[in-house]
Amino acid sequence: MNRTDRLYALVEELRAVSPRPRSARWLAARFEVSARTVERDLSALQQAGVPIYAEPGRAGGYVLDKAQTLPPLTVTPAEATALAVALRGLAGTPFAEAARTALDKVRAVMPPTLREAADERARRIVFVREPLPPSVPEALRDALDEHRVLRIAYTDSAGRSTTRLVEPLGFLGARAWYLLGWCRLRDGVRGFRLDRIARAEATDEAAPVRDIDLAEIEALGLELDVMANTDRTVSR
Repeated sequence: MNRTDRLYALVEELRAVSPRPRSARWLAARFEVSARTVERDLSALQQAGVPIYAEPGRAGGYVLDKAQTLPPLTVTPAEATALAVALRGLAGTPFAEAARTALDKVRAVMPPTLREAADERARRIVFVREPLPPSVPEALRDALDEHRVLRIAYTDSAGRSTTRLVEPLGFLGARAWYLLGWCRLRDGVRGFRLDRIARAEATDEAAPVRDIDLAEIEALGLELDVMANTDRTVSR
């Protein structure tokens, strides 16, 4: 989980248990970071105006003042079910994890009776389709957010495997989903099908800012759209 997602998650965690406190140690274990990192995150939230205060004492910790924050949005069971069905379609895309956490937040603010009704509706919906595609490696999302060079192990449609250093530019959705990036092996913009990336890791190197021709990106998108339909690839 990157820092931006963790900041939002910290607020939602404190909102869920308010007015009870959560200690920095408990939050650190929950989000798998150090207590010092949690304290820095909470300090940043306080400086941004989020009404979080420290409650002293042995059973103390950090508390979010619900009275000074916007009230949760009420969602009907039908609306929650519609969201769940729509978000399920994002499985295997770069947005699958964000879709899951978004749905969790919607369910968290619903009254228990409405949440149970929404869950009952969802259980009555059956999907008949191919198996869900694999999830997108977190390293891809993090490298894009943090502007770091990626090292990927990639297999093209002909079965050729290569290791590439890629400067991530974004994600491109055609008939399949692609990582869009500047490939240092080919010295140009390429699209890498997400389901053909066997391994991905973010390096410590910052990705340089490149002046990319948007017309080139649009042309690549059209080419990828056609080639995905014939199971070919342009990430040579």
